[in-house]
Amino acid sequence: MNAGVFDTAEIDRALEELRGSAAVWAAVALPERIALLERMMPRITRRAQDMVDAAAAAKGYPPTSPWAAEDWAGGPWAIAQNISALLLTLRRVAEGKDPVRPEAVRQRAGRTWVEVFPATGWDRLLLSGFSAQVRMLPGVTTRAARERAAAAYCGSAPEPGVAAVLGAGNVAAITALDILYKLYGENKVVAAKMNPVNAYLRPAFEDVFGEFVAHGWLRFLDGGAPEGAYLAAHPSVGSVHVTGSERTHDAIVWGTDVQAERRRAADQPLNDKPLTSELGGVSPCIVVPGPWSEADFRFQAEHIATSKMNNSGHNCIATQVLVLPAEWPGSDRLLAHLRRVLHELPERPDYYPGAAQRLEQIRAAHPEAEACGPGASRLLVDDLDPHAAGGLLADEVFASALAVVRLPGSTPQAFLDAAVDFANDRLPGTLGATLLVHPVPSARCRPRSRARSTGCATAPSGSIAGPPSGSSSDTRRGVHIRATAGSRSAVGSGSCTTPSCSKGSRRRCCAPRSRRCRAASSPARLPSLRARPTS
Repeated sequence: MNAGVFDTAEIDRALEELRGSAAVWAAVALPERIALLERMMPRITRRAQDMVDAAAAAKGYPPTSPWAAEDWAGGPWAIAQNISALLLTLRRVAEGKDPVRPEAVRQRAGRTWVEVFPATGWDRLLLSGFSAQVRMLPGVTTRAARERAAAAYCGSAPEPGVAAVLGAGNVAAITALDILYKLYGENKVVAAKMNPVNAYLRPAFEDVFGEFVAHGWLRFLDGGAPEGAYLAAHPSVGSVHVTGSERTHDAIVWGTDVQAERRRAADQPLNDKPLTSELGGVSPCIVVPGPWSEADFRFQAEHIATSKMNNSGHNCIATQVLVLPAEWPGSDRLLAHLRRVLHELPERPDYYPGAAQRLEQIRAAHPEAEACGPGASRLLVDDLDPHAAGGLLADEVFASALAVVRLPGSTPQAFLDAAVDFANDRLPGTLGATLLVHPVPSARCRPRSRARSTGCATAPSGSIAGPPSGSSSDTRRGVHIRATAGSRSAVGSGSCTTPSCSKGSRRRCCAPRSRRCRAASSPARLPSLRARPTS
């Protein structure tokens, strides 16, 4: 890139300060690391309203709007919840306990699963009916998963260093959570570049993270793509995390010049630093046929509308393709309820840069698209050809547009098999997927074994909605959520990510550790369950 198009002095100065303080942060003892997090909580409370007010103004509605609830949940609450999760694990280690409860790690169908949520009584009270599991990579045993949790307390800590975080522009908490992970999960000091879309959060973040800033362990930066490229390539930066699009990832790894494709083909990255990415894709919501009640149709229509309209669809894991059974009479009933919900929602703009142009492109490509909201927003493209090239099945729209694809299958099993093939073979990305399954047919639905399938949850990652075992057949009761491929879990260890990591995923070292965790004054470097908002 051409560094002359902007002033690099601020970035250079920040990185020099961080380099000088990296060893100090690495030596901070566990009790003080816990205290630093505890002292963040009152500052979050103090700045919570400021964060919500700023977000609401930027998104085009008053802070008293019902939509502002998203800004509370995706901002101050998510940050506080994440810190609470970190504190829970750090305190267990300080007390001499294993960071992960031994009974939470189990073998299921030849793979290791870790129960990570709910972790406390408050979790069960505030999110009753929700649960989350992390499925480990093939070959990771239950013993290895337990021993790799909070690995820094079981062996030598990693070398001090500087990490760059290229912040997300859509959801307030994401940048803050990525900073916390780099500090506590990888033991690095952090240069965090705010996304231009929500750089208005920087004053609040600098207050909330005030002690880290004062000690020189964290620096906030502003700027766009040129500043981000300069930061990621800087020799003082040892690792990079980016939340954004596939294009952003590829620009960092392969560059944007005429040699970029040659580098990709030769697997010769321009930037070969350890890189983790949370990248969007085309996320499906698959509805398996079953004996739904009228209440089921109403509730799941609201569920689907929420998965699309949260943050006006400006989320990496927003539902983009609704996959329905072509031979199920319930498909039309569900769509009728969905149309009603979309029309009844309060007005809000598609505020994210480029959203209006992307919606216009969809309208041009699909004149039959229905506008289910004010003006030409909340587009619904029904009966899209599942073999169509490009467009809604190939590109993340990141706006309020939803495609509907109908697939054959005379039985729930046949439809689910077709849906697995469609999601795995036609839709790019692996960040998230949703299955809506009635409990009556779900016991008989067993997806074919495929390399990219994940057992009952047939897409690479996502959520399953349906009542818990033993409950009534109303699909409104109980939602079982699996961690998405882009999340970090309580059982991770240091990253061994390659620059060419797959979209929506992180590759991690899987070698078991032989030492057990112990309470000590060694530096805290702890990956934790992240109560992460959608991105």
